[in-house]
Amino acid sequence: MSEKYLIVGAGRSGVCSAQLLQSLGKSYAIFDGNEQLDKDTVLSKIGTDKEVAFILGDASEGELSGFDICVVSPGVSLETDIMKKVIACGIPVWSEIELAYIYDKGQVIGITGTNGKTTTTSLTYEIVKAYNENTLLVGNIEIPYTGRVGDSVKGGATVAEISSFQLETMLTFRPKVSAVLNITPDHLDRHKTMENYGDIKKSIAKNQTKDDYCVLNYDDAVLREFGNTCSARVVFFSSRERLDNGLYYENGSIYVAKDGVSEHFLCVDEVKLVGVHNYENIMAAIAITMSFGVPYTIIKETVKNFVAVEHRIEYVETLNGVRYYNDSKGTNTDAAIKAIDAMPSKTVLIAGGYDKNSEYDEWVSRFPGKVRKLVLIGQTREKIAAACDRAGFCDYVFAGDLAEAVEICKKEALPGDCCLLSPACASWGMFKNYQQRGDMFKALVRTGK
Repeated sequence: MSEKYLIVGAGRSGVCSAQLLQSLGKSYAIFDGNEQLDKDTVLSKIGTDKEVAFILGDASEGELSGFDICVVSPGVSLETDIMKKVIACGIPVWSEIELAYIYDKGQVIGITGTNGKTTTTSLTYEIVKAYNENTLLVGNIEIPYTGRVGDSVKGGATVAEISSFQLETMLTFRPKVSAVLNITPDHLDRHKTMENYGDIKKSIAKNQTKDDYCVLNYDDAVLREFGNTCSARVVFFSSRERLDNGLYYENGSIYVAKDGVSEHFLCVDEVKLVGVHNYENIMAAIAITMSFGVPYTIIKETVKNFVAVEHRIEYVETLNGVRYYNDSKGTNTDAAIKAIDAMPSKTVLIAGGYDKNSEYDEWVSRFPGKVRKLVLIGQTREKIAAACDRAGFCDYVFAGDLAEAVEICKKEALPGDCCLLSPACASWGMFKNYQQRGDMFKALVRTGK
């Protein structure tokens, strides 16, 4: 008898899951907590004229008892009432990534970490694509894995950016090469503790064997320790230490080391990305693609030609001698620290947004001598201001919205300065997502140019 699937969440991930199940002839129903959900709109996105069962608002255990598998969207916490009921009913819970992986015909690269995922995944994809034209880009970075897996072919490859939300419900997912770039505080409103968050990130490698590879950041103490117990073959990278085995950055160059013998790979002035954090992303992508079997010549040429991804320390415009940068994807303090460190001059900074239970003191400690003025918006503005007060940093001001914040920046920035949107917070509450926030920032900067 065919399994019956319950898709929880009718957003983009849920729609793609429905499309995949439908293409496979599987039976499914859709649950969404919004009682006013427009079913016709969802059905049009799925592209079906067949009858689909919807459960809206809430579900009884009786309604759930008929389902064999639950596919949960990443935005739905396992702590919600519906997921507690699903788990209590003994229904296996799969992430959308897990569902897609089962039907992928090629080999998979899975990349996670708190920061640098998008840049590293984009670069990895470009390198693998140059080697194998049958390469897919999926996950948070592009479209859901379930929306592309139908295009996979035997001998092909899939490069997936994977979040902690998706890793919570992985069962059989086993990438040929996995990577954990770093683990710094983020999403603690959902994961509660750093230990739990770190364990979830490391679980990307839980099904791997010595036939597989796991790329880890040697400079992250948690990941360095994890390297001792990881079931895959570990490849380290470091921007701080010379390694006997792995990749490291030293004096403007990236080296590949094996058994204590180092080989120069490239000079960073040959690449178009700036900042040590980006050299770490480059090393991770090199390590991933080397492990995947891509020749050095292809890796090196692709790295040299790669440009920064949108919304991640993205140069926007120079107006009246002020350089504007969009780092809307800097949604936590560690990412925002890297953006501040990458700025070449005094900076007027726009920050603030949705509160993910983050702490801001370490980030604020980087402001003196670097941040000329801090313009705060969103739910977290008072919390960030309190951290500034504790640090003795007084050059901050509140703005009602992003438009007002940009106007303040245009008045406060001096020729030679940088103006940076790097919120250190999520976009929710003010914007649909970080992309919308970044696009609005760019449009506001260019208004009246």
